[in-house]
Amino acid sequence: MTTPAITPYVKDGIELDQIIVQGIRVTGFHGVYAPEKESGQLFLADVVAHVSTRTAADKDELARTVNYSDIADRTAEVLGGDPSDLLETVAEHIARAILEMEGVQAVDVVVHKPQAPLHVEFRDVMVKIRRDLRSGTLWAGKRIGSSAGGAGDPYSSGPREAEPADAEPIQPVTGYLGLGGNIGDVDATFREALWELHRIPGIEVRRVSSLFRTRPIGGPEQPDFLNAVIEVQTSLAPRALLAACQGIEVVHGRERHEPNGPRTLDLDLLAYGDVSLDEPDLVVPHPRAAERAFVLQPWATLAPDHVLPGGERIGDLAAEVGTDGVELVAARWPASPEPASPEPAAPQG
Repeated sequence: MTTPAITPYVKDGIELDQIIVQGIRVTGFHGVYAPEKESGQLFLADVVAHVSTRTAADKDELARTVNYSDIADRTAEVLGGDPSDLLETVAEHIARAILEMEGVQAVDVVVHKPQAPLHVEFRDVMVKIRRDLRSGTLWAGKRIGSSAGGAGDPYSSGPREAEPADAEPIQPVTGYLGLGGNIGDVDATFREALWELHRIPGIEVRRVSSLFRTRPIGGPEQPDFLNAVIEVQTSLAPRALLAACQGIEVVHGRERHEPNGPRTLDLDLLAYGDVSLDEPDLVVPHPRAAERAFVLQPWATLAPDHVLPGGERIGDLAAEVGTDGVELVAARWPASPEPASPEPAAPQG
């Protein structure tokens, strides 16, 4: 018995890791013919969950990854559960069960039926499918920034007029992204995020602000944050840029358990050229950027003359909000980023 090769799953330009459980063996009662449903036969399944394992590996904590025992149990429940006529249906039910697990972005499922009632000698019968959160019909509840349901969504039904948030610019535009985090080695996480952004087609990291330490605002008791602002040039649509940012958050183990809680990485879309958007999943410029010292102070070291659509100049806004709770850590950051390329230019100011 052989299993087809596993192709990588790429989410927003980032290739995810794989947790693989092969050869799950259960007696099931699936089949078109009555004897199959009466006496049962052997079914096997191979399951590949596409996830980010980085945070779990760094912390060596099972709770931060997808438990392969749970993958096996959920798969076995479907194989030995309510009968279905088709292998395709069994595979679909397994895929949906695995996609419901926290942290799983996509899943490959192969269902084997080695005792299928054929009239010739054969080695195996199998059905292989791949499903992600959109094709698994769970996207609306678990989506992490995307064009789901919009003109850019490959799973939307029928042609649709492009929404402004999904419109790619005629020429690349300048965008600004906010970096934040207070769990783990945040400096190293920021450097990795810069490199990962730069690798995504349609995004070029141009410059990086000074690095600041800031006191948490609201939420539970937690460590101070590090904050910075990135200038990018992008040919992506605003929503696609947001999706890329949030895909990188996933790679670094970002979890959203409570508002204003601690986090490994925040990548916020602060501004996108001179575009103004007010959509349920995307507001540009960021609706609270003009009020937050931890955004404005680093932004002012990078682009003090940038003007928001309302006419406010970043340098002036930074002077108004002041520096309460915000402390400069490094005026030139990163001085020697790892990996060494791309190397953002020194901030202005």
